[in-house]
Amino acid sequence: MTDKIFLEGLEFYAYHGALSAENEIGQIFIVDVEMKVDLQKAGHSDRVEDTVHYGEVYEDIQAIMLDQPVNLLEHLAERIANRINSHYNRVMETKVRITKKNPPIPGYYNGVGVEIVRVKS
Repeated sequence: MTDKIFLEGLEFYAYHGALSAENEIGQIFIVDVEMKVDLQKAGHSDRVEDTVHYGEVYEDIQAIMLDQPVNLLEHLAERIANRINSHYNRVMETKVRITKKNPPIPGYYNGVGVEIVRVKS
């Protein structure tokens, strides 16, 4: 099954990071989420009840990203994947990618981050 719903390029200004400067100054985080979902029923019915409402998924991601600061992107990604997989029955697998656009490390880059994939148990 290759059907997917995705939310791409969600930007949040938050205060996550292992360095105290990150917790004080904050920075932009970009979140991309991809969910494997069987979309055939929704494709035939044209009913939102037969799919995953990405507006609700966005609200879940936003709540996690703007919650209390954490040290690791890995922890944020795990929280997002767990929330989606446990809350949306139609989701079979969730991929979460979180990018820090401007982390406090020297060099030139477009961002650094993590990507995890969690299969619903």
